Amino acid sequence: MQRLIVIPARYSSTRFPGKPLQLLAGSGGGRKSLIQRTWEAASMVEGVDQVVVATDDIRIRDAAEDFGAEAIMTSPSCRNGTERCADAAEVLGVSDALVINVQGDAPLTPPWFVEDLINAMENVSDAHVATPVIRCNGEVFEQLKEIRSNGLAGGTTVVFDENRRALYFSKQVIPWTNRAYQDREETPIFYHVGVYAYTIDALNWYSRRPVSFLEAVEGLEQLRFLESNISIECVEVDPRGREFWELNNPGDIAEIERILAAEGIE
Repeated sequence: MQRLIVIPARYSSTRFPGKPLQLLAGSGGGRKSLIQRTWEAASMVEGVDQVVVATDDIRIRDAAEDFGAEAIMTSPSCRNGTERCADAAEVLGVSDALVINVQGDAPLTPPWFVEDLINAMENVSDAHVATPVIRCNGEVFEQLKEIRSNGLAGGTTVVFDENRRALYFSKQVIPWTNRAYQDREETPIFYHVGVYAYTIDALNWYSRRPVSFLEAVEGLEQLRFLESNISIECVEVDPRGREFWELNNPGDIAEIERILAAEGIE
């Protein structure tokens, strides 16, 4: 079975227009676009047959081709990254593949997050969708709460059952707890990493369905699966000391640049 990484990227965004082309300074001061940094991170994943940028905007396509990425044009009617992955698979003529969605705002995604996800999908016979999760420590828990208190929507959390199948994803911090945690202490909160692996059948099903109620309320595409009782495997991944953050709001730029510098990523 082919392993295909798709990086969906759109120019229009209510919270952050033009986000994929936002320049981010690395450890040496050199600036690269968000989409280039995400593509470079995805290209480090082992055992993948193809990495493509999927967009509906020629500015992103041209920028991607300029730094050496394979880029394809997808329909402007795609409502989210999952639908764009489905469209990309159709454009590429892929009929038997594991499709991995590495969202274009996640340049700090370590390769082993994706490799662990692939292994999980290939070792669970009835898995249709899987996504990585990280257990938060007290410091990250406080960061998530602060984001919410400022009225921002960055960072998604998840709760799952005893078999690690998702029960719910939310932009609120779930489950609720009023306990105080030390910075390095483990909490019951799991941060959802914006990466997904799907079978082609799951993608085809998803692209034919309307936006679901909770998906629209939370603004979280994966809830379309849960509302139709299609399970999502939650794969706990180990950051191995690496910091992880996504670029959801303009205020995240400084944090991501700080991490790039700390990790020595040029």
